[in-house]
Amino acid sequence: MHTFDESRNEFRPYGLTCELWTPSLMRKPDRHNEIEINYFSEGSITYLFQENKITIPAKRLALFWGLVPHQIVTYEGSKPYVVCTIPFSQFLEWKLPPLFVDRILKGEILLEACPESSLYDEFLLKNWIKDINNTGSEEVTLLEMHARLIRMANNVIPKQRSDHASIHTHEISQVEKIAIYIAQNYCNPIKVSDIGKAVGLHADYANAIFKKSFGSTLSEYITEERISHAQRKLVATDKSITEIAFACGFNSISRFNAAFLRINSCTPREFRKRYQWG
Repeated sequence: MHTFDESRNEFRPYGLTCELWTPSLMRKPDRHNEIEINYFSEGSITYLFQENKITIPAKRLALFWGLVPHQIVTYEGSKPYVVCTIPFSQFLEWKLPPLFVDRILKGEILLEACPESSLYDEFLLKNWIKDINNTGSEEVTLLEMHARLIRMANNVIPKQRSDHASIHTHEISQVEKIAIYIAQNYCNPIKVSDIGKAVGLHADYANAIFKKSFGSTLSEYITEERISHAQRKLVATDKSITEIAFACGFNSISRFNAAFLRINSCTPREFRKRYQWG
């Protein structure tokens, strides 16, 4: 049985896993570059995820990107729950519906919209745990995971055409490196040229393949990461707004306020008043 290791380094990979975890409070957020699946046959947990408390109820498959800091702050019941992690590159290779992928990459927790799927999910997850941990049948498990996420996407998003361009297989590892580099450095004064140099690509090419996958430029994404980090600090700490702005990578309070207002349609002070918990 697994529980969160508080000494674990941020961004250390989990790889492809499917395991039983015991619910427990987390004194710090976890952050990793896999897509994570949670499933509870009984009970629930509540994450601090972005600026919100989000509860994952029983018998509803939940999916989110582990690169977004997530921290269990409350839970109900003590029965073990299932945690699966899927490598980010594998998730992109599957070319799931773009609207579904876009919501995951923008930091949402998606819940299965069809309650009737729960009995089917319990059967599937038991097999995934057995296959990955006992028989090493990873190929079969990946095929079933792919199919299950296609079905989930069909239940979660409306069926419609999308103009998103698909990302080529040979670009996946490069996009993954870019995402990790930004996640590790967005609080620093980084530029697009720094990112290109760090991953061994021309800055324009890095920007192009990143936008194709994420739907935003590198500069836009860095700003969004900084604002997301600021949201968490505004909600979970009593630090001053000026202190938060500089700690999140902004070099002036005016730029921070302008970016925050553009993304959230409210000021940092209004945001804190609306969402702060304690």
